[in-house]
Amino acid sequence: MIKNKPLTFIITVYIVSALYSLIYLKIPYSTFSIKSIMVTSFYMFIPLICSIFLSKFVYKENILVNINFNFKWSNWYLLAILIPVALAYLSFLIALILPDVKLDPEMSGIMNKFAKIMEPQQFEKAKQQSEQMKQMFKTDYYYLIIGFINAVIYGATINAVFGFGEEAGWRGFLLNSLKDKGFYKASLIIGIVWGIWHLPVVIQGHNYGKYRIIGVVMMTLWTVLLSPLFTYVVYKTGSIISASVFHGVLNATPGIALAYLKGGNELTVGITGLAGMISLLILNIIVFIYDKYFDSQKVIN
Repeated sequence: MIKNKPLTFIITVYIVSALYSLIYLKIPYSTFSIKSIMVTSFYMFIPLICSIFLSKFVYKENILVNINFNFKWSNWYLLAILIPVALAYLSFLIALILPDVKLDPEMSGIMNKFAKIMEPQQFEKAKQQSEQMKQMFKTDYYYLIIGFINAVIYGATINAVFGFGEEAGWRGFLLNSLKDKGFYKASLIIGIVWGIWHLPVVIQGHNYGKYRIIGVVMMTLWTVLLSPLFTYVVYKTGSIISASVFHGVLNATPGIALAYLKGGNELTVGITGLAGMISLLILNIIVFIYDKYFDSQKVIN
């Protein structure tokens, strides 16, 4: 098994993640709980930890090479920001054509959700901040602006550090060991592994709320659709740093897709719902067409 690097990595990550989940599953999940955030954040570093362990102690290889850790600026790094932002806005627009989903300038839909999962003091503070932003930007749709700013600033910095914890494993060690499989096959394998790896957090309510079982399936479908876009960005930049920024910005954008919607549920709206999956299909088609017909340096094979 050790000679099979992809399989060795996958099994190692799953074993370590399963052991860690014995702790994780004992903590009641809450989106805004500091304890939940801390435990989930550490979970994100398991792929990196496993990559370091296997590189140093099993394969005796250079970890920085194994995870594609290097940096040389190219304009393709901008794609790591633009794709997840485009996904958020596109998911918002597509959700509006789904049944029982309406435009909600007052943000009452998302505020009602916040009221159920936030502490009373947190919720009151959130309402006050929302009113202040409306007055500052002189529009009900202020979050479509501020959400973008937050996604770029926090997503490409603080969030990217945590994104690196995952990406060093998925688009670093694992993608490197699967590069002979071709673009889409490697992306498919990583997408499936990545999605199933989220099982402990999804059954706790992450992303899909009460839809825990079908949520695992949805999460895996979502990561399968997302995976080729990550692969494309990494191949274009030649660095795991771009994937880390992509991941960080992605994790900072869900609010953009949900803030002004009323109706629907976790399975239909948002970047991880049906609207998000349709958006990912569109973005994948755009990337495929560009690479095939317009790019002289093709990476999709």
